[in-house]
This record gives sequence, C-alpha cells and structure tokens, in this order.
Amino acid sequence: MLQRDAVINVDSPETRPVPFILAFKDLIYNVTVHRRFGLHFGHSPAQVKTLLNGITGEANEGEILAVLGASGAGKSTLIDALAGRIAEGSLKGTVTLNREPLQSRMLKVISAYVMQDDLLFPMLTVEETLMFAAEFRLPRSLTKSKKRERVETLIDQLGLRTVRNTLIGDEGHRGISGGEKRRVSIGTDIIHDPIVLFLDEPTSGLDSTNAFMVVQVLKSIASSGSIVIMSIHQPSCRIMEFLDRIIVLSSGQSVFSDSPATLPFFFLEFGRPIPYKENNAEFTLDLIKELEGSSQGTRGLVEFNRNWQQKKLRVSQEPHRNSSSLKEAINASISRGKLVSTSYSSIPSYVNPWWIETILLAKRYMINWTRTPELIGTRVFIVMMTGFLLATVYWKVDNSPRGVQERLSFFSFAMATMFYSCADGLPAFIQERYIFLRETAHNAYRRSSYVISHSLVTLPHLFALSIGFAATTFWFVGLNGGVAGFIYYLLIIFASFWSGCSFVTFVSGVIPNVMMSYMVTFGYLSYCLLFSGFYINRDRIHPYWIWIHYISLLKYPYEAVLHNEFDDPSRCFVRGNQVFDGTLMEGVSATTKEKILETMSSYLGMELTESRCLRTGSELLKQQGIQQLDKWGCLWVTLAWGFFFRILFYFSLLLGSKNKRA
Repeated sequence: MLQRDAVINVDSPETRPVPFILAFKDLIYNVTVHRRFGLHFGHSPAQVKTLLNGITGEANEGEILAVLGASGAGKSTLIDALAGRIAEGSLKGTVTLNREPLQSRMLKVISAYVMQDDLLFPMLTVEETLMFAAEFRLPRSLTKSKKRERVETLIDQLGLRTVRNTLIGDEGHRGISGGEKRRVSIGTDIIHDPIVLFLDEPTSGLDSTNAFMVVQVLKSIASSGSIVIMSIHQPSCRIMEFLDRIIVLSSGQSVFSDSPATLPFFFLEFGRPIPYKENNAEFTLDLIKELEGSSQGTRGLVEFNRNWQQKKLRVSQEPHRNSSSLKEAINASISRGKLVSTSYSSIPSYVNPWWIETILLAKRYMINWTRTPELIGTRVFIVMMTGFLLATVYWKVDNSPRGVQERLSFFSFAMATMFYSCADGLPAFIQERYIFLRETAHNAYRRSSYVISHSLVTLPHLFALSIGFAATTFWFVGLNGGVAGFIYYLLIIFASFWSGCSFVTFVSGVIPNVMMSYMVTFGYLSYCLLFSGFYINRDRIHPYWIWIHYISLLKYPYEAVLHNEFDDPSRCFVRGNQVFDGTLMEGVSATTKEKILETMSSYLGMELTESRCLRTGSELLKQQGIQQLDKWGCLWVTLAWGFFFRILFYFSLLLGSKNKRA
C-alpha cells in the first residue's frame, strides 16, 4: 500500500499554476433504442441503453488525455459529450473549464473537433487547404501575410513541408498518403490554435508509423499550450509514452482513469499483474474483454477503479487549487500568441462578414472544380451529344399535323433532359455536405453564405450548358421565333437547368445517402414528366391528381417552349387536305378528298378548301390545355422553383447540421 501511495504522490498535480483544466464529473448519457422489426407481445417496443455511466476525469493544458476501449465501449460518445456535441438536456453531469461551465458559443470558438474521416477537397493542395482554413478561422485583424506565416508554421509543425504543393487527392487522383491526409485534417481544425482539441480516433486506418507520427504531432500541439483529448482503440507502446492520462471504458463505465505509468501498479493491486514486456494497453483491453464475457462482468474492476480514484483524491486533497479563472486564462493564452480572438470579451461568432465568406467559398469551389476537367468535359459532352442526337432525329420538322406531334415529343424530351442531367451532381453535393458539417461545427462560416456561394458558382456552368444545347437544337430542328425566339428558348433552358440543379442540391441536403438520393430524384422527376401535360392534358387529369400537375417542375418549362413555338395566330398547322392525315382516308385520291371537303363545307356552312387553315398555333395551345400562364409567366415560375429549392436547401442545412446527438 505504501508503494502505491508513493506512486500516486508522484503523479499528483504539480504545484505550478495550470492555466487550463477541463474537468468532467458524473457524465451520464442514455438513449432510447426503438425496435424496428418484429412483433411485441406485451413488451415495450423501446428500451433505454446507457452509453455513459458516471464518467469522471480531467485534462490539463499541455497534456494528452486518451480514451481507450473496445468498439462500442463509449469512446466516441465521451468525446462528443466533452465537445458539446450532445443536445442539452440529454447529457447529465457537468463539464467545466477552469471551474466554469462551458457555453456552446464559447466552446465553438476556443476548441476544435477532428472527425474520424478525412473530409477535404481532393483537388486542393495542402497549402491551399490550410490557407483557406486560415481565411475562415483566423481573426480579420490579422493581415494576409500574418495568416500565411501561421500556415507556414503549421506546415512545419505537422511535418508537411515536402508535400505542401501536392494535391490532397482521392480515388481517381493521386495525392498525399493517408497519414499526411490525417495531419492535414488536424491542421485545418487547429489553424486558429485552439485551447482544447478533440479528436475521434485520429489513428484509425493508419499503419503504426503514420499513427505514431500523428500522435507525435498531437503531443507537440499539447506542448504549445493546448488540451488534447482523443479516443484511440489500441495504442502501441511508443504511442503510450506520449499519453499523459488515459480513461479506459467498458460498456460506458470507467474501469481505469489515471496516468498510463500507473497501469502496472493498478492491475498489481487488482490481482491481475501485467506480464513482463507485454503491451500495457493490449493487456488492459484483453482483460476487459475476458471480464465482459464472465458472469460478473466488469463490476469488480469498476468498483476497484472507483476506490482507486477516491484514495487518489484523498492524497491530492485539492485537484483544482491551481487553476485560474476562465477569463484570465483565455486572456493570458491570447497574450502568449494564441489566435483565438483579440480578447475574452470580443470573441466573435464568425470572423468574417457574410460577403467575404461567400467570396472565399466561391473561390475555393471554383479552384477545386476547375481541376476536374474530365468531369466538366463529360457533362458538357453528354448535353451536347443529346442536343446533337435530337437535332438529327428532329431535323427541320415541318408544320404538318405530324410535324406538330414531333415538335411536342421533342420539347417533352428536351425539357426532361435538362432536369435528369442535373442528377449527376448528387455524389459531389453529398460529399461536400460532410465537409460543410465539419466546418460549420465551429462557425467557420454562415450557412447562408454557403448557400449563396453554392448558387452563384453554378450559374456560369449552367449558362454555358444552356448555350450549347440551345445552339445545337434551335436552328437545326427548325423552331419558330428567329433571334427573339432563340433568346427566349435559351432563357427557359437555363431556367430549367437552374431549377433542376436547385432541386438536386436540396435533395442532397436532406438525404445524405447517394442511392436513396438517386431514387428520390428520379422518382420525383418521373412523376413530374408524367403530369407535365405531354402524356395527358391538364383537363383530362383526375381531380385527386391535379395537384401533382401544378407542382411538376417540367410543367412550366414545357408550356413555356410551347408558347414560344405555337403562340402565333398567323401560323397554320392543319389545313383542309391535312385533316385526313393519320386516318383511314389518308390513302384515298386527291379528287375524293376534295369531294369530301365540299360535302363537309355544305354540312358545316363554311367553305373548306385544301389550303383553308383549320387550326392555328393559338388554337393548338388551347387544345393542349395551355391557357393559364403566358410564356413569361412560365419562365418566372421556373426560375422561382430554383429559388424555392435553394431556400429549402438552406433550411435543410439549418435544421440538419446541428452536429449534436439527440
């Protein structure tokens, strides 16, 4: 016992002042698990599961606190709890920084959270990625040169000097290694030199060398004056040497919380000494797994750890006696060069005004987008090829009744093409959505700035596609209206691309799964095509389905191009001798047709000749049931659909990006 107490004395808090101490006590987090399948005979369809059960501990400035445990032990849940990523009211217990409760707004500014996945723009270089992070996170009071100095310092600190000008890369583009990518991810979140750094399994998926280098970087970050808290599955012996404190979890309960150096003494007193030269972490996790499979479980180890902590507290007496107030500590930290803010009282929610954020986001998107010419070229090629095929299939359509039907088919297919071709952006939108969630978790920029920039950067590309499609179809199909007709045709194609792209963007914001997004997008567009007015006229649709007709995205551009083509009372599309086309009388002689027309004239009381116009363009529109809106009204409604879905996209980001567990 004397030997163990001596060890505790060695590892007790030092007498020097510690500027920051993050403490947490009795953290409890329960979730309700609903059964999705199966029959319930007298049993509740839901059960309460405890993910955290009375977790207590602390982390000091300059230290790394690591949370260990098997899969499902509660490591990520504890990190989320400390990082404020669990909704208020759901988490019981206290989390304080220098004895003061952490407010959500303050925590976002002074901390950083590094997710397990590396969410980066693949076509940016390492330096560009960090520079954009600096623009988003560092105070505006810093000059461009100061921000660049910070990026240069961070590149050296992360060991990325040799790959600074290398693309991040992805599956289709060669880039930096996995370990380097992980360090870049860390760099984007610590660009503002946070006081507290949370990391969810930063070594996951890395080999031993890269994992060691990542933890080595984290140790240097902690030594610079930060608190580093991370989860880790099974650290190597070399990594264990960098850890100052560890918390080992089992089914949401703490089975060890102390310095890694005390592990041998802890298990020696518990009665399960660690064998000579065995990895302490591996032994601990193996023992926990063994106990979890026993009838008593880990209750004995949990209780022993609780007694160990109580004895440790009696020795240390006052674990927080040296901590200063949060305000004093933050101001002292800023005075030492921390780039959190200019002072404690002036910590902003966002460092840039919305228009600066919009410009930066648009610039970053354009750089990343223009470096994928194969994707740009593929989309342009598909649109141009579709236009070329339509132009050759419907080459110089005439004004006969058959030509009218061909025009209607052309317009229906062409307008549908505008919307279906927008669906190819779903995977990119969804991938970018996760980057958005990571960056907005700490107020890098406003959601409104993201929506505005996302909308603006798509306009030039959509307009270029519109010009290409309009130019390859309008003149070769033989559409009506001359230059004025072509300009309107171009505008309605652009409006169709705009509303289609906006709809796809909205779907990507609501449904993060690529396959489900495709199913919803194509399903909805198919319904829009069915009720657009081509397959069935509006007056023939049953009243209980008529609402789909009015919310159909294809209805308005389809009616718009029909107005542009047929809304001309001087144009004739059915003459006297053409009433027989497509009937049994089509093959009779011209003389017989003339006699039939004379008979019909006497019966109807009007003169019917071969050249008599029986149906003008305006009458054709009336026959199609297109009378409610003129062509300009259809254009404005199509554009309005685009703005409507952009607004819905904003609210989907606002409501769906809380970054907190329920």
